[in-house]
Amino acid sequence: MVDGVVIPAGERSGATGPGGRPGPEGTGQFGALGLHLADPRVEASVLGLLERVETDLRASVASADPLVTEAARHLVEAGGKRFRPLLVALGAQFGDPDGAEVVPAAVVMELTHLATLYHDDVMDEAVVRRGAPSANSRWTNSVAILVGDYLFARAADISADLGPEAVRLQARTFARLVHGQIAETVGPRGSDPVAHYLHVIAEKTGSLIATSARFGGMFGGASAEHIEALAGYGEIIGVAFQLSDDLLDIASESMQSGKTPGTDLREGVPTLPVLYALASDDSDAASVRLREILATGPLVDDALHAEALGLLRESPALKRARETVRSYAEDARARLAPLPEGPARRALESLCDYIADRTS
Repeated sequence: MVDGVVIPAGERSGATGPGGRPGPEGTGQFGALGLHLADPRVEASVLGLLERVETDLRASVASADPLVTEAARHLVEAGGKRFRPLLVALGAQFGDPDGAEVVPAAVVMELTHLATLYHDDVMDEAVVRRGAPSANSRWTNSVAILVGDYLFARAADISADLGPEAVRLQARTFARLVHGQIAETVGPRGSDPVAHYLHVIAEKTGSLIATSARFGGMFGGASAEHIEALAGYGEIIGVAFQLSDDLLDIASESMQSGKTPGTDLREGVPTLPVLYALASDDSDAASVRLREILATGPLVDDALHAEALGLLRESPALKRARETVRSYAEDARARLAPLPEGPARRALESLCDYIADRTS
């Protein structure tokens, strides 16, 4: 899933240039997302909303049991891009971003996302999340699962105050997340591996980002046409971000993807470039050798790992994966067509530009 670090309030000096443009180093509050807010009023609105979300997130996970509170706050305090609340904030710009229900809607989306991370870490046997010990490694798998359930319950409780439609949408989104996780767990089962992989990402990642953008429009009071455009954009941009992270894991020479390059390869995670390479019928020596190595599974041997990483970086499979990412970014941009021109739409378009460029 898309992950990263939020800059707390009071620590944003130099985060953006005038009007939200990137500073000298192109980094800042939204730098990790490639988001450009060209209007100071929109930037102030979005930053203010995200600050309120941070406050409410901490309050919403409090429990009468100190252990539950500590474990539930563990990932909240570890940070994150807050991509889903950001999409709520931007979606609300097409109506009234100061609407009373916008912040609670963003909290619901982030709590749902955080709950999935607790469960993911148990399934993946992860020991680190966002630079800190994972909840399962700190408190055991059972506690991590139950805390994830608690966060889902808190999200449902808050969404109940937003009305039956919010409850229905949050529940249906949760169902998609579960279906995606099951599909990932059991594998393609005879279907095309690439199509299966894209389906999993749409269910696990795209669904929640789509609902986040939809909630922004809904609770900001946008028109029905604009709400549907935002939801369609959210689904596609979510998939595009995940696919671009897959590519960075292979193509980046640094920690740009948030983890050591080639981590997915070492762990045997079949990301899009790998699936394209395995499905290739190219007969050149490099492609044949790459398929031979990838077919062995997780590449724990350092020499084989380095060889496969080098071959993948020069392969037609990586080029094809880049073209796929770009096509998703352009599709996301097209979904914005019904929205009015203005700084909020340009901000959403800037995410498309960023995704298309970051893996070129």
